[in-house]
Amino acid sequence: MAAATDGAAAELVDVFQEFFRSYYDEEIRTLAQHYPNEQRSLEVDWTDLFQFDPALADDYLQQPKQLQRYAEEALRLYDIPIDVELGNAHVRVYNLNETDSFYPGHFSPTKRHNDAPYLTIEGQVEKATDVDPKITEAAFECQLCGTLNYVPQSGTEDDFQEPHECKGCERQGPFQINFDQSEFVDAQMLRLAEPPEVVAAGDGRKIDAALEDDLCDVVDGGERVNVTGRLRLKQDSSGNKKSARFKPYLEGHHVEVSDTDFEDLEITEADKQEIEAIAAGEYGPLFDVVIDSIAPDLTGEKYDLIKEGIFLMLISGATVELENGREVRGVFHMLLIGDASTGKSTLLREANMIAPRSVFANGKGATEAGMTATAKQDDFAGGEWALDAGALVQANGGLACVDEIDKVREDVQDSMHGAMADMRVDVNKAGINTTLPAETSVFAGGNPKHSRWDEYVADSEQIDLSETLLSRFALIFKLQDKPDEKTDREKADHVLETKETAKAKRAGEDVGDDDDDRVIDHDLLRKYVAYVRQLPDPRFRTEEMRNKLREAYVRMRGVNGYDDDAPVPITLRKLQDMHRIAEASARARHSEWIEEEDIKRAKRLVGESLQDYGMNEDGEFDADIVEANTSKPQRERIKAVKAVIREMQTGKAGGVPYEDVFEKLEEEEGISKEQAKHEIEKLKQKGDAYEPKTNKEVRVT
Repeated sequence: MAAATDGAAAELVDVFQEFFRSYYDEEIRTLAQHYPNEQRSLEVDWTDLFQFDPALADDYLQQPKQLQRYAEEALRLYDIPIDVELGNAHVRVYNLNETDSFYPGHFSPTKRHNDAPYLTIEGQVEKATDVDPKITEAAFECQLCGTLNYVPQSGTEDDFQEPHECKGCERQGPFQINFDQSEFVDAQMLRLAEPPEVVAAGDGRKIDAALEDDLCDVVDGGERVNVTGRLRLKQDSSGNKKSARFKPYLEGHHVEVSDTDFEDLEITEADKQEIEAIAAGEYGPLFDVVIDSIAPDLTGEKYDLIKEGIFLMLISGATVELENGREVRGVFHMLLIGDASTGKSTLLREANMIAPRSVFANGKGATEAGMTATAKQDDFAGGEWALDAGALVQANGGLACVDEIDKVREDVQDSMHGAMADMRVDVNKAGINTTLPAETSVFAGGNPKHSRWDEYVADSEQIDLSETLLSRFALIFKLQDKPDEKTDREKADHVLETKETAKAKRAGEDVGDDDDDRVIDHDLLRKYVAYVRQLPDPRFRTEEMRNKLREAYVRMRGVNGYDDDAPVPITLRKLQDMHRIAEASARARHSEWIEEEDIKRAKRLVGESLQDYGMNEDGEFDADIVEANTSKPQRERIKAVKAVIREMQTGKAGGVPYEDVFEKLEEEEGISKEQAKHEIEKLKQKGDAYEPKTNKEVRVT
């Protein structure tokens, strides 16, 4: 549409007034009653505009700047019964056709900018700046004659317009901004990223969105949003050198927070029938079908347990708010610690592909911002401090897969622990104080300290994770690569056959119906998870069922007895974990009631995990490993080490030579030099011991 003449412009204003009278009379009256403090915009559904005048609706996509101006002029002139001036009210058009809605990077910026610059971007808020005032009309006061020169600002972040000469004395300044006479508006920048479930690889594509006035401060980092607005271009530059390349960004006209549940995943009626058939056992027993559909290459009792845990973790239990306002989480977390080549990464990738919403992260070199969230200062928005949402926030309502978690730094582990426990991330930095939601299940994988398990060292001493972080995992499984002729032969056959079959298919040969052993594919399993997560929260049908879960916990808690020297008993946290798993099991069966089979499944998974991970170096189950990451024998060694050092340092001002300590411990306590070194290092890390003379002496506090 060509630029409108004055007559055509007046005609368009009249057309918009007619449209408002036909479709939005009541909304405009409501706006007038609440303007300007409570409401400053009239939201217009594009489909209403299309129903009123299809040509006008299409023109709005092509010439949004001009048509928004005519629509807002029509709003200013609209006849309302109360004496209110709507001169600065906005008209915000949203809800465009699907053909005009895109993920970041899923459209040609050149074509949209040239042909139809008004569009909707659906993305996840990766970063958000603080809300700052932005000048829209600058009043420059001439320092020679005092005349105020008003200069409208174009709206771009780095294009500030100053007067060429004073309108009063016609000299070229000097000028100073008069802030009292200038006009400002709230402004904020967002960085929108492709949602986790549509990212093809890497970090995904991104686009920035500039928001003003009442659009500011309505979304948080990690939230899913639809931002509708005008596509604009900003020239790249390096120092004073300008580039021929331009960067697209969105001038936001409307912001809508998307539903953070899984309702965005389209589940057809045919899908629902298949999902019901799976739940009813038409493909075979439900959990057998699921186990055979997740990483079918990995077989064995341990892998079956892990796959069952993955399925229930994706479904999760019920998150509820108690009467005192405290929220009890329904999500639970799972950890795999294993030798190389035991399938940890395969299981993580499978879970990542099946989860309706998932973020995959690597712990190696991970920062607090990368895992949780923080305020960060970088080149985004001109170097301003901005809220940077990490993996646990981005995966809110879904799954965060963390590979190489053993490489995560200690400070990052601390921040992850808080998010995993409380389902939120608090950010207090650089004047940004906010809380972001992180109702996220964490599925993590890592290696023992020396890449392989050492059977002669307690498991707890081979896991390089903090006690607090470990305590947040409901299920911890240990994977070992042990030679087994039958299993090794089967795995080798499968690997060779899979590759040869793929080559045969590429050559056009008939290789049968399907070389995949899955009973149901990833797509259907993903829809199954999304569907059951929307079912009502399961409850205990009878008090008897609730008591069965209680008794399972009581028996588990007393497994080591109640003697004075018994290990620290399993805490109430394990009861909560079993409850969440039982809820997820009932949901998986499409049941509104937690039945005995769900309780047995929860007890079995948690029990097997405890037995797998909670064995000390004497081959006995030790609850201390589970709750405090320290076995009873190790606790006794630490006690002996402290006692010997304390005895030897009596009457001395400094420390005790290491070699003397090692010799005495081996003679009197049977503790080897390597074990003594390890326990002393633990004491130093906790602040219970220190070195008065570096690397030569030790002293306990």
